[in-house]
Amino acid sequence: MLSPIMIPRFERIPFIRHGFGDSSWGESDLRHFAAGQGLKPIFLNQVHSDIVHFIDEAPRRRLRGDAAVTNRPGLLLVVRTADCLPVLLVDEKKRVVAAVHCGWKGIARRILEKVVRGMEERHGADPAAILAAFGPCIGRKCYEVGEDVRAAFKKSGFPDSLFSPASGRVGKSLLDLRSAGRLQLQRLGVPAGHIFSVDICTHCDPRYPSFRRDKDACGRMLSFIALTTTTR
Repeated sequence: MLSPIMIPRFERIPFIRHGFGDSSWGESDLRHFAAGQGLKPIFLNQVHSDIVHFIDEAPRRRLRGDAAVTNRPGLLLVVRTADCLPVLLVDEKKRVVAAVHCGWKGIARRILEKVVRGMEERHGADPAAILAAFGPCIGRKCYEVGEDVRAAFKKSGFPDSLFSPASGRVGKSLLDLRSAGRLQLQRLGVPAGHIFSVDICTHCDPRYPSFRRDKDACGRMLSFIALTTTTR
């Protein structure tokens, strides 16, 4: 079993715990990690939406949506993915964090914009100070989509350059999901140098779950972030 991947810049923040798991690192591992850190895991009932929850205390049930934001220490925000892009955000000065599940529907509906704007309006976060970490997701050479996806991105104001032809496949294109997320953050004022990426394609790397590769048998990878009351 591999340990979750951590972003060096995030590791330098003493009151942050975060990581991107793989297929071998499951919910029991996450709960064991959380218990050892005195953290309460917060899972979402993910529905490929642009619904964002601003959490002040641990909810009694799983909330329906695809992003969670908190400035309360002790809450471990978790997203589950299998090809979609997991994004972790932090404003170090304001001590606010977010975990976001970004499939194509969420990106097209501007879920990252809603998260950043919410961090700004509710917690005084500055987009220019926000740090973002992208976890493993399906790569631009593997993510084949139809004309409906291309049309949704065009309607939402994304450039057509995010798409490339799918060789020999009429009506199909390849979408660069990671670049779409990066572009959305940069348009909001998050500096390019504040966006860190684990450039692993889940479809190509058997260590990671991929719905496109393995369908319902794929499982999910867990990505997480929390504020703590203690430092390392």
